[in-house]
Amino acid sequence: MNTRFAHRMEGVRTSTIREILKVTEQPEIISFAGGLPAPELFPVDNVLHATERVLRESGAAALQYSPSEALPRCERASR
Repeated sequence: MNTRFAHRMEGVRTSTIREILKVTEQPEIISFAGGLPAPELFPVDNVLHATERVLRESGAAALQYSPSEALPRCERASR
């Protein structure tokens, strides 16, 4: 397969963050540059329940693009 890109792609540089993250995947490296949190501290169950609730209540609309400030109906109703 012969892939061709637009000439403007020749000037695109790699992401510095992406390059740092590649280094952190090496088992012999302990990197303090990426600021990666410990995965065991992620609240996976909380995120799972929140995702299920949003999808149950809003369905496909929850997956649509929207303002980053949130939809008015989603503002912290459960304070």
